[in-house]
Amino acid sequence: MSSSLKYLQGYPPALLQQVGQLMAEGRLGELLQKRYPEVHEVRSDKSLFDYTNELKQRHMRNAPPLNLVRYDAKLKIIQHALGTHTRAPQQQGAKLKMRREIRVASLFREAPAEFLKMIVVHELAHLKELDHDKAFYALCHHMEPDYAQLEFDTRCWLTWRESAQ
Repeated sequence: MSSSLKYLQGYPPALLQQVGQLMAEGRLGELLQKRYPEVHEVRSDKSLFDYTNELKQRHMRNAPPLNLVRYDAKLKIIQHALGTHTRAPQQQGAKLKMRREIRVASLFREAPAEFLKMIVVHELAHLKELDHDKAFYALCHHMEPDYAQLEFDTRCWLTWRESAQ
């Protein structure tokens, strides 16, 4: 497989060939910009925290609260970390509480609105489902019905961005 399609590993060869052809013709970026013209306004860590909590409240009211949601410039996209979720025990006197954090790669500050939503939905789903299994993806699709297409298009966008640099 071509290293230029590393974000698309695991997809069928015919699909990879289509993406490769669009890239070779210089049309992948244009196609994505036409399909996803709206860039979001969620630029600050505070607005990302509010945006994430709004989605959580709408779809996962019983999920535990989040302590931190922020953009993180240190996330390594190459290592497939578009976002992360962490759980860490936190001692407060005699009580032991779980601290929950979501970090989103800072390149998503400039991403189409749908791609940011896909990443946030993915990380929120990890509050209830730790593994990428059937239940996890069912929860993702509950929160965002077009989740699978958005995940694929986000991977195409990452591929295009990297090739354009």
